[in-house]
Amino acid sequence: MAAFPFTIAASDGAARTGRLETPRGAIETPAFMPLGTVGTVKALTAGQVWQSGARIILANTYHLMLRPGAERIARLGGLHRFMGWEGPILTDSGGFQVMSLGRIAKVAEEAVTFQSHIDGARHILSPERSIAIQADLVGADIVMQLDECVAWPAPEGRAAAALRLSARWGERSKAAFGTRDAQALFGIQQGSTFEALRRESSDRLIETGFDGYAIGGLAVGEGHGAMCAALDYAAGLLPADRPRYLMGVGKPIDLVEAVARGVDLFDCVLPTRSGRHGQAWTRAGSINLKGARFAEEEAPLDESLSCPASRDYSRAYLHHLVKSGEILGQVLISWHNLAFYAQLMADLRAAIAGHRLTAFRRDFLARQEG
Repeated sequence: MAAFPFTIAASDGAARTGRLETPRGAIETPAFMPLGTVGTVKALTAGQVWQSGARIILANTYHLMLRPGAERIARLGGLHRFMGWEGPILTDSGGFQVMSLGRIAKVAEEAVTFQSHIDGARHILSPERSIAIQADLVGADIVMQLDECVAWPAPEGRAAAALRLSARWGERSKAAFGTRDAQALFGIQQGSTFEALRRESSDRLIETGFDGYAIGGLAVGEGHGAMCAALDYAAGLLPADRPRYLMGVGKPIDLVEAVARGVDLFDCVLPTRSGRHGQAWTRAGSINLKGARFAEEEAPLDESLSCPASRDYSRAYLHHLVKSGEILGQVLISWHNLAFYAQLMADLRAAIAGHRLTAFRRDFLARQEG
């Protein structure tokens, strides 16, 4: 029996809407998780993130173990208390960041050894150490197994080796995690864009048994079309009665298309990274508020949203803040973007419940491309 109950309320084709119960509150799915990589969603307070509509955030083992250190967070009462966030937290295992950020990373059966991108110090991250950091020191609600992710394009042999190492690390992660009532452990499907490898990965994960399942190794350079083609089979290979989490995705159109293929959870840096660079996501697509055409536009970003950043400030004012290099501009646009993503998830849930997803996808795509 899974640690956190997950019930599916409605479905429309492969898409579904459901509810994941955690000790720190329920998560209505599909849901988007803002990235709080180092214990903060950049530019925003925990209260602003909550007000945006987000009910779960993601933090990262790699970054937290380097600074301020997992043991220090534990001494200070755990990550929830440390950052002032009362809702659920999911922690990424750190495997992807070791490969993308760590200097001279060396992968072996026992563990991965790497040098910190901050100060060059040598560190060792094993499946057992990753679980200890996430579950025991940081105190995450949803913990991820340690995995090896390879960038695209990956030769089939390289992708196969990574998924098999990830499967073995998944078994060790499960053994280290044990049985817990207040925390859940997710396994990670790998296999790049090879259907047979994705199937093998899924079969091995299911044999091990996890509380939820993630789809890894996508959004790593393959592009939107190839990602959707992989999701056509990848999501359906995972158990239908457990949450499915697509890691590191993405643009609004990516979310809509992944939901249509049966994905329940998402995370991505995009909403806040875009906000820090003056890009706002709207129902009509993204807009660059640096543009001169917004200098005298009195309309807000989206007055239908309850978020103050979306409703109470003109595009002209936001343009002025961005052009002036004012921090407030980064705060407001990031806040709006998270609210837009949360509303998009709510709209998708409503469309699925009302069996209107096909029309919703068609209309959304037309507006985004228009």
